[in-house]
Amino acid sequence: MISLKSPRNSAQSNVSPPVKLLGSALIALTVFMLLAPLVAVIPLSFSSEKWFTYPMPGFSLRWYESLFASDQWRGAIANSFIVGTAVTIIATPLGTMAALAISRPETKGRNLLLLLFLSPMVVPVVVTALGFYLFFARFGLANSYTGLIIAHTVIAAPFVVITMLAAFSRFDFRLMRAAASLGASKMTAFRIVMMPLILPSLMASAILAFITSFDEVVIAIFIAGPDQRTIPRQMFTGMREEISPTIIAASVVVIAVVFALMATAELLRRRAAAGLKG
Repeated sequence: MISLKSPRNSAQSNVSPPVKLLGSALIALTVFMLLAPLVAVIPLSFSSEKWFTYPMPGFSLRWYESLFASDQWRGAIANSFIVGTAVTIIATPLGTMAALAISRPETKGRNLLLLLFLSPMVVPVVVTALGFYLFFARFGLANSYTGLIIAHTVIAAPFVVITMLAAFSRFDFRLMRAAASLGASKMTAFRIVMMPLILPSLMASAILAFITSFDEVVIAIFIAGPDQRTIPRQMFTGMREEISPTIIAASVVVIAVVFALMATAELLRRRAAAGLKG
């Protein structure tokens, strides 16, 4: 009788219960260490007291009212969504086309292309931000939306490439050849055959691109001017000038947006994996 168990499943079945328990404990400890600061800080955004003290003297939404009543904070929120949306629109097709080229064995220099697109993930972000600033200053792109969008697109594209490479690695390209043999053009085959199968991964990569821009602060400090301040940049400025619970309220909003988008991206990733397997 032929065993249907994969090597991975066989390896997992050979793991002893104590080792599994230790692994689960380490994972739980890691998650706790990551979430503990949030659990300690988030309640302070609902405190009626201006100072960061426990126990809280009372419950209040005054800091959220201050957040959405301030012209500076409203402008920062709008800038974050404007820049993030523009970055998503540019980085998603750019990263998808690069991933498609890299995934094809006949593409010449695909390893060099992969290294080029993934290099922003390797280079320290401070070095990248300084390089962008020195380069953009020559062409008048510093302190501009255009410069900030280009810089954020560069650091967001690698996440699109990685996500779409995983999608294309599971895609059966024989479907495209079959569509071509039936008379479909490349664009028709892409729209009818490939797009429905990779759409969940495409949406997940777009979400990751938006989050990368929405949550970025170092490049925004170097490139963005007073009119292009994003939420993270405004939070950094607020911590330098005056520490206020409004900053915590803004951070809670950012955390909520990022958490919701990440959950959506994970659901799309699972749907994409299930669809491509099917």
